[in-house]
Amino acid sequence: MKKGVLLVNLGSPKSTDPKDVKEYLGEFLMDERVIDVPLWARTLLVKGIILNTRPKKSAEAYSKIWWDEGSPLIVLSERLQAKVSEKVDVPVALAMRYGTPSLKEGLEELNAKGVDEVLILPLYPQFAMATTETILVLAEELRKEHFPHMRFSDIPAFYNKPEYIEVLSKSIHEKIEDLDYEMLVFSYHGVPERHIRKSDVTKSHCKIDGSCCQTPSQAHQFCYRHQCYETTRQVAEKLNLKEGTYFTSFQSRLGFDPWLQPYTDRTIERFGKEGIKKMAIVTPAFVSDCLETLEEIAMEGEEIFHEMGGKEFTTIPCLNDRDDWAHVVATWINDWALVEASKAIA
Repeated sequence: MKKGVLLVNLGSPKSTDPKDVKEYLGEFLMDERVIDVPLWARTLLVKGIILNTRPKKSAEAYSKIWWDEGSPLIVLSERLQAKVSEKVDVPVALAMRYGTPSLKEGLEELNAKGVDEVLILPLYPQFAMATTETILVLAEELRKEHFPHMRFSDIPAFYNKPEYIEVLSKSIHEKIEDLDYEMLVFSYHGVPERHIRKSDVTKSHCKIDGSCCQTPSQAHQFCYRHQCYETTRQVAEKLNLKEGTYFTSFQSRLGFDPWLQPYTDRTIERFGKEGIKKMAIVTPAFVSDCLETLEEIAMEGEEIFHEMGGKEFTTIPCLNDRDDWAHVVATWINDWALVEASKAIA
């Protein structure tokens, strides 16, 4: 069997035109693993309310961070793909869960090259229903309908892999080593609390009570909250961060249901009010800078901090297309290819 790899990221509108943003938001928010309510309720909320009010505002936000080459997330993902391709001996395609290039287009690209054994690599360090799970579910649906001859495998959430923690820690250290910062905030994308409970394979462990994430359980394999806090813990240990100089929070929320807390915007506001003057912030739920990092954090977050009396606000870039990160991804791919080759020989 010929091997190939499909890197998968979130996605982006085609442009900052409100029509393109509306199309993208429609696909994204109608995903039952993003807004996990009955279809009628999701349709009413998304098509009846959100898509009639949000696209123009979101388009304005995208226009603030858009590059000449296009969407930062797409451009950075393509750069990573190019660097990884140079370090492996198998075809590497790129796809987005929403927008283009689609998952189907990515698989078609590999299929055209004769690939029938595909490693799907979701570019998300932590597992979540709305990220890793929705990618794998759609990929399997596409395989059954269009690529029945293909065989899929995937790389699980890599939030605690030593090589990932090493590169993430290094990227943070490079930005803060010369900073006299007072607080380092680890900001992760938020999810509704019910997603945590739905992903609990034990159906009883996850209580989001402040202690369950520290109590060993097989639920942690699919617990986004645990994996976020564990990422912070391992990086803090790697960098020898002092207790009280770092904090974990969750950004972005939609609707009125409870989402993971503490919220990043309120955390920034609180630290500003408490007299913190120098803050650094990193966003380890993303490997590529995007709207949520470049606009929501680097622009809106900084504005909140300054309004509350803060002076210096440093945003730490995502891993993007760093050479050491490309090397890690390539190593995972080469290791997978080697293992699969050994199986074939056996």
